[in-house]
Amino acid sequence: MDVEDRRSPSDRCGPLDVHLSPREDTEDGPGDEIFKAEDPDLPPDLDWLEELSEEDDSEGDDDGDLAVMADSGKKRSYAETARMFKLRRNLDQLDCFHQQKEHDVLKAREKRKLCQQNIQSLLEQRDNLEREIEQQKVTDNSVALFRLRAQHRHLGERLQSEEELEGHISTELKQLELELSEVEVELGRCSLLRREVQEEEQRFQVLKAQKAAARMQRERKTSQNLQHKMKNLRDKQAAVLKKEETECQKKIEEGRASRKIAAKYLKQTIKRMHQQEAEREKQNRELLEKRIEAVQSLKTNIEATQENLRVQQNRARANAQKKEQQQRQLRESLQAQGINSIKHMHLQKQQQEIKQKEGEFEESQKSKRVEIVSKILQEEQLINKKQRKQALLPKPSTTDKFLSLRRASEMLPYYLDPIPPSATEERDTIQIRDLGDTSSSSASSACSDAEDLEETEDSEEKVDHQIRTDSLAEPEFSGLWNQHNKKIPNEKTTLVLTKVRQEEPPMTSGKLNVTAKRILGKELKGPPFRSKPEVIHFKDFEVGKMYKKKIVLTNISYTVNNCKFLRVSTHLKSFFTINFQPPASLSTGMSCDMQAIFQPMINEDLEGELHFASALGPFSVPVRCTVKKCILEVDSQFIDFGSHVVGHTISRTITLTNKGALATLFNLDTSTCLSPETSYVQMPPQVSANTCKTSSQNIASNNQNSPESTDAGDVQSKQQSQELSAGLQREQSEGPKAVPEACLSSDVDTEIDQSPSDTSDIRLGSVQEGEIGPFESVKLEILFTPSIPGETKLDFHIKFSDKTSKPIPIHVRGVAVSIPVWVLQPNIDLKICMFDRLYQDSIMVQSRASTALKLTFEVCLEMRKHMEILPKTGFIQAQSSFSAQLKFIPRRSLSKDAKKLFDSDTGVLEVPMTVQVAGQVQPAHFTVHAIVTSSDLQFDQSEVDFGYCSIYQSVKSSIRLTNLSLLPQDFGFLGVPEFIEVQPNDGFGTLLPQESLQIDLIFSAKIAKEYNFQLSCKSGINRDFLLSCRAVGIHPPLALSHFLVQFGATAVGDQSTAILFLSNHQTDRDQNRQPVSPGVKAPVMPRLFSFALPEDSDISITPSAGRLLPGERCLVQVTFKPRLLDQEIKEEALRRLHRAKLLCERELEGNRLAEQEAKKEIPLESSKGKKASVNPKHSKVSDEPKTETETESPDPVDFVPGSHWYEEAKVSLLYSFRQRYREYIIPCFVSDGDAPEDDKQVQPAWSPFNTLYVKLQCPAVQPPLVVISNNGCNTINFHQVAVGDRVIKRFTVQNISQESLDLSSSVLDMNGPFSLLNALRCIRPGEKHTLILAFSPTVEKKYWDMLEVQSQKMTLGMTLLGEGIVPAVTSSHTGGLLDFGCVLEKETASQVVKLQNSSAVAVGFRALLASLSPFRPQGAADRVAFLLDRYANAHVQPTVGTQNYSGLSVFSVVPVEGSIAPGQSQEFTVTFLPDHPSVNYSDKLTIELMNRSKVCVMDLKGAASSHNMYLRGGDLLTVPVESLLPSVIPGPPLLTESESPTIPLLVTLQASSNSGAITPAVRELQVGCICSSQASKKGGEFHWDNVVTLQQQGFNVEPSKGNVDPGQRRTITITWTPLTGYKPYEVVQMCAPLTIKGDEVSVYRVTLMALVSTTAD
Repeated sequence: MDVEDRRSPSDRCGPLDVHLSPREDTEDGPGDEIFKAEDPDLPPDLDWLEELSEEDDSEGDDDGDLAVMADSGKKRSYAETARMFKLRRNLDQLDCFHQQKEHDVLKAREKRKLCQQNIQSLLEQRDNLEREIEQQKVTDNSVALFRLRAQHRHLGERLQSEEELEGHISTELKQLELELSEVEVELGRCSLLRREVQEEEQRFQVLKAQKAAARMQRERKTSQNLQHKMKNLRDKQAAVLKKEETECQKKIEEGRASRKIAAKYLKQTIKRMHQQEAEREKQNRELLEKRIEAVQSLKTNIEATQENLRVQQNRARANAQKKEQQQRQLRESLQAQGINSIKHMHLQKQQQEIKQKEGEFEESQKSKRVEIVSKILQEEQLINKKQRKQALLPKPSTTDKFLSLRRASEMLPYYLDPIPPSATEERDTIQIRDLGDTSSSSASSACSDAEDLEETEDSEEKVDHQIRTDSLAEPEFSGLWNQHNKKIPNEKTTLVLTKVRQEEPPMTSGKLNVTAKRILGKELKGPPFRSKPEVIHFKDFEVGKMYKKKIVLTNISYTVNNCKFLRVSTHLKSFFTINFQPPASLSTGMSCDMQAIFQPMINEDLEGELHFASALGPFSVPVRCTVKKCILEVDSQFIDFGSHVVGHTISRTITLTNKGALATLFNLDTSTCLSPETSYVQMPPQVSANTCKTSSQNIASNNQNSPESTDAGDVQSKQQSQELSAGLQREQSEGPKAVPEACLSSDVDTEIDQSPSDTSDIRLGSVQEGEIGPFESVKLEILFTPSIPGETKLDFHIKFSDKTSKPIPIHVRGVAVSIPVWVLQPNIDLKICMFDRLYQDSIMVQSRASTALKLTFEVCLEMRKHMEILPKTGFIQAQSSFSAQLKFIPRRSLSKDAKKLFDSDTGVLEVPMTVQVAGQVQPAHFTVHAIVTSSDLQFDQSEVDFGYCSIYQSVKSSIRLTNLSLLPQDFGFLGVPEFIEVQPNDGFGTLLPQESLQIDLIFSAKIAKEYNFQLSCKSGINRDFLLSCRAVGIHPPLALSHFLVQFGATAVGDQSTAILFLSNHQTDRDQNRQPVSPGVKAPVMPRLFSFALPEDSDISITPSAGRLLPGERCLVQVTFKPRLLDQEIKEEALRRLHRAKLLCERELEGNRLAEQEAKKEIPLESSKGKKASVNPKHSKVSDEPKTETETESPDPVDFVPGSHWYEEAKVSLLYSFRQRYREYIIPCFVSDGDAPEDDKQVQPAWSPFNTLYVKLQCPAVQPPLVVISNNGCNTINFHQVAVGDRVIKRFTVQNISQESLDLSSSVLDMNGPFSLLNALRCIRPGEKHTLILAFSPTVEKKYWDMLEVQSQKMTLGMTLLGEGIVPAVTSSHTGGLLDFGCVLEKETASQVVKLQNSSAVAVGFRALLASLSPFRPQGAADRVAFLLDRYANAHVQPTVGTQNYSGLSVFSVVPVEGSIAPGQSQEFTVTFLPDHPSVNYSDKLTIELMNRSKVCVMDLKGAASSHNMYLRGGDLLTVPVESLLPSVIPGPPLLTESESPTIPLLVTLQASSNSGAITPAVRELQVGCICSSQASKKGGEFHWDNVVTLQQQGFNVEPSKGNVDPGQRRTITITWTPLTGYKPYEVVQMCAPLTIKGDEVSVYRVTLMALVSTTAD
């Protein structure tokens, strides 16, 4: 394939894709242009041309060819047609390239046009700016002038960049236009080719139309022939139908005659049928008696089973309770030791499961060993069969015999004992193979094909043996081995391959890269030599053997030629040896011989070429080497047995053929779906068994043949990993599962694969697995034995051990047919029926007959009162079904009417029924089965007496209700009076057969009277059963609002409250102190009451005693607060202490035993003196913990609240607390009357009839929320906190319940200092949630608050405490100005400020810079206001001055925030870092506390210079606010080398005049030298020029010159004294240069202006 064919479609429009170049031919003429093809092969997108040409060749000469010349009848060549399509493709690419170039040129022109428009607009803007600059110059507006000049410079830069861009675009446009012209020239050159291609395309279309017409004509002929055949077929069918009609008429006549003859024998048949029916009735009676006996035994078994179930349930409950108790004790002991009890118990369960699996695994291993032995015997039989087959073949040589014996001897011990062969044995086998190779190579080249055939047979035997040996090295776990892995070449190999491909000329397999040349006027198309065979094919080779092929090269050119061998393909050099003696010269038709020797080293398919050179050019011969493969197929994949009657057996055979040279194992798998892991057949079962055996015993097995060494290495590595997992098994309980489970799973897979599907009517024959050799076929038998009418299908797969062979699916179908008319359901079971109830069922009759038949349903005489079938007679249509209705109403007289069919003791009923079919000798039989039972319910008492009952209390009485039926029955007490309650389930329920249920009747008298009533129990079938009841109601003097209090599930530590009311009702005045008769009431008088609480209960009642006047009501509050008793906690602490002692003693005992064993081993290991010397040390160490445990064990007296053991025991009880339910019946004793007025100390009489009872149901549960922080304490103390500061504390709660909890909290004081910062969320079981509380006092005092954390099941209360105090903090700097002086640019200066905390609490602070404040006005609004309003004094500067150009802050403070401990101090480091010279650096630093109180406020000031000498003082010539933009003022004019730039400085001196006396004016200038690491250590100097001139005008400068050391400053004092004759309001002005020399020389032009002011200062 040429270069452009390998490119993507998007790159085909590039210039490199055009391969149209003119070539002059010596014979055709110099002016002709032809297409230059690098490769005669057709590209992939034109492969259909080759197929089309092949079709044309196959059709014959009369149909024509695809490429036929239009002018003449000559045959058109295939290369010319390919050339036409290639030309069209390249011309299209050239057109695409031309369009792309035109688009690029247009795009470049648009860009240039846009750039010119931008330049024009910029020029206009520049002109406008120049006009504005001139206007501002006239108005002398310097600020606007600076701004406009900056804009002008910016526009100039933009204009310059646009002009450069325009030049670049113009250059690019010229280049694109040049390329476009070149492409147009190329298009013009190709115009002739374009016309030629168009003409060829037209001819191609004409040929295509001709071929389509020819095809259409052939199709018409074919359709006419087909219609003629169909007509003949219809005529034949009509003739066959006529013949069938005549035969049918004959059969009808014969049938009529046969019926007349059969009528004679009908009577005898009827008699015989009656006898058979009598025998069947007798058999049915015997069967009925047996069933009656079975039902009786079933009844007794049910009763025994129920009793056994009760006993087993009781025993299971006891065992479960015992097991729970043991687990609880174990868990408590583990928790006492600090061990995770859940994990420990889980590990124990896993160890038990592992032991159980190990036992099962050992049993499976035993069974697998038996299977392995059986498989070995089968394989020995297979080997014997092969030996018999080999005996029939020609006798091999002595070396072959030796090899076969050697293989057999190697294979047998491998099956018996997988031990790797020794090195000597491997060496012997290698030598034997070498002998075989040398003997095979000594044969002559003439019989090379025969040798290849023999070697193929030997290699097949060797592959068979390799398959058997490889089967024992399969992986234990299915993984990457089952996939078709492809070798991924590394980088080195890819580089080598690419280099080789670059060196080799472009060739393809089967085609020779030779250009067409003309010899003696004839054109040679193709290679100059032809090889025989055309492709050197080494088929079914085997690694390690030598193969030879003889190749004959024939000169097919038209001239004398020679031939020379060049090379073999790079990847075949290691395997091929070529014996070739180049001939001198070969005439046309002459040939030469060559021998190719192939020695394969790898078992892979190889392809390549042998490259030769000739006088006419190079050519090559393709080489192909293929390994042995399996080519498997069956003669049919779908088998249809058709329709057959039930009971027959039909057999079909399919043939499995292996057309390949590689043998394989096959297996018939009936599983419905195949996963990728199970798509290949497993090797014999001993493979998995051996794998499991080696994994359990850690034995490494190696294969014996050298090609299998890699598999053996894999097995060894797997066994090493299994040994490692076995080592981890001792530490972790999860380890032992790996090997047994893997082995078990592999065993299960093999068992599933081997188990045939015998449950289906279609089954496989005896041959279900085996081996199919090379070029062999196996017949597989499939049997169909229909047992149930209907269609049966079976899908199975033939799987192979060769992983390259896919499973072959086989589909089998068969239909079973039954008798013509039959009952679909021969046994109709009505289950259990009750007397006098209607039961119905349908009887379905099916017909397979082709005519309608009459049906008659018969019911025996005994059952006609109880059973009926409707309709009794009917007609069933052909090929359809008939449905009849069966009605069954068992009467009470069933036992009398049908004594033979019904057993009254067991209730079993069995009725035989028949369906008479007209025209069918044998009727259809079916049987109706039922068990008839009663529907009675029975009470164990006929009457219930409740006795005396208070109108405020309830009396309970229990009865038992029994179901006498064999069916479950629903029951319900209906019409129950309001004063009685039936439980359970309000008197409704279901009774199982023969079951008794205890029912509680609760009587609550509403008024004091006698009660006589009946309860009605109605069953599910609307039957009533009555029960009589009676009772007497009495009236006590006092009454409670509620007599039953059901508290909710209350967590330990929480509380629940219930409110009751105790009232004294007014009654009649008739009084009898002993109310025996009903309806008697107590007199009206005060009553005393008293509640008696049990000891150590969680109940409290307020008030517990009191006195009630008539008509008075008292509120009684009942509180339930579950808690852990102090005694329980102490007992738990004692248990934990006892367990700890036991564990310590066991540990000491274990250490002692270890020491004794070590001492015993010392004499045996005398040579190891080092280990013996270590033992005494271990004994000393083991004695130390013993003394410690004895001394540190706490005393039981120390178990006081707050101690370590007490708190641990309390936490353990809380975590192990599950549920506790207690019921309390609290009596309220009521007196018969009030105490005597004489002596109030005398107690009145207390009657038991007046006593009231209140029942409390108190369930206690584990607290869902537990505080796990702060040592479990519910009090959070913030201690002392500074006023205005905020302290945050956290406490964590954990959900120890089994449900998620939605947490919420109570509302804290909105104006208080406490606040909850985070939200409460839903926490899942085991999760923790941290509550964040903040305390920020505002006043100096103590605070207290209560926070309640609420959930669905409890409320957790937290107490919050804290105290606020006022902080006392002082600063070393009192505030004001903090001057950093002058520093060099980009250098730093630092100063330290110290804070001292004198208060008793830690104080938080923060440092704030005004330049970094978020509240600072944006856009320098403060500076604008400063410039407009506040610039009255030149020495006043804004708060935030000049900033750095880099954006970094000029001043920085470290630390920015923090906290100062009580009595400690904190230092602040303020750093000054300017990045450009300026004298206007300033900022403001504020240090404040967290309560926003300011400690100190400092104004920061600094200056920066670019030289080490600086001058400060004088009047400001510019505003103190600088812009961050660089200066736009044009620089000074260029100076000569002798001149130096001067810096202007203005000093104004103002003398004061007071009463004629003039005070001289004095000003100071500061000259300083900066001490820096960058500058030199030398100082600087300064001097004034023209001092004498200054003195003449009254100015005096001191000193006029001097030196300044680094880090020092000198003050220059300027004094002006007005001279005599000075005129008032006259300004004296003088200029004097001041020269300062440092690292550079700076000259200041100092202007002195002096005047006299008369205004007072």
